[in-house]
Amino acid sequence: MLERNIENFIGCDASYEDADIVLFGAPFDSTTSYRPGTRFGSAAIRHESYGLETYSPYQDKDLTDYQVFDSGDIELSMGSSQIALDQISERTRTILEDGKLPLMIGGEHLVTLGAFREVFKMYPDVHIIHFDAHTDLRDDYLGVQLSHACVIRRCHDLVGDGHIHQFGIRSGDRPEFRWAAEGHTDMHKFNLDGLAERVRELADKPVYFTIDLDVLDPSIFPGTGTPEAGGIGFMDLIEAIQLIGSCLNVVGCDVNELSPTYDQSGVSTAVACKVVRELILALNK
Repeated sequence: MLERNIENFIGCDASYEDADIVLFGAPFDSTTSYRPGTRFGSAAIRHESYGLETYSPYQDKDLTDYQVFDSGDIELSMGSSQIALDQISERTRTILEDGKLPLMIGGEHLVTLGAFREVFKMYPDVHIIHFDAHTDLRDDYLGVQLSHACVIRRCHDLVGDGHIHQFGIRSGDRPEFRWAAEGHTDMHKFNLDGLAERVRELADKPVYFTIDLDVLDPSIFPGTGTPEAGGIGFMDLIEAIQLIGSCLNVVGCDVNELSPTYDQSGVSTAVACKVVRELILALNK
C-alpha cells in the first residue's frame, strides 16, 4: 500500500484504499535533448494546483466528488535511465495490481516507457494515444536508445504496428516521418484531426493516453524544454481529453514535459494544472 504524500494535488486526498485513480510524479530529465528542467514539473504542478478550484465548469464535475489519491513523487535515480524506468515500473505495477488507474506526472517523456511497460504486461492488446509536437520515433538519439526522443519507438518495440496513434506531430527528422508512414504508427500531423474516428474504433480496447504538453502552441505553453512553433489550442486539448476520458477504457495515462523555470510568469504551470484536473475528471465517468 502506498503512503499519503505531504502535499497533494488539490482535491486528491482520498485514502489509497478508497481511491480509483492514483497520481504519482516522475521527476526525471536526464535524457533531455535541449533544455533540462522537467524534473521540477511534477512538484510545481502539485504545489500550484492550489491556484485552481476543484470544480470544473467545462465538465460540471468536482474533484471532491471522486476518490483520487496522490502518492507523491518517486525518488528516482538521476544517474541511470534504466534504474529510473524500473522504479517507475514498480510504482505503476503496485497501482495496477491493486485495481487502480495510474496517472503519472513527468518529468521528460521517457518516463512514459516505465509506466507503459507495466500496462502492456497487464493489457497486451493495449493501444497508445499520443499527443505531442515531436515524433519521438528515433531508434536512438546520439547513440542512446533510452531517450525522450525515442520513447514511442521503445513502446512500439512492445506493441508493434497498428497500436500507436499520434496526434499534433509537427517535428522530427525525415527518417522518423518515413518510418511512421510505412504503417508502423498512425500519425496525424499538426492537429487533432481524425481523433473522433479513432476513438470510435478503439471503443472496446484498453488505451494508454500520454500527453506531452508541448503539443500546445508555445504561445500558450512556453514552459517546456523543446518548444515547437505551431500546435493546438488549449480548448482543443480540453475537448480531446473529455472525448477520450468519456468514451474509452483508459487503463493508464500521463502528462509530461512541463519545465516550469522557462516560464517565470507561471502561466505554463497553471495550464498544466488545469490539464491534469480536467484529465482526472474526464476519467471519472
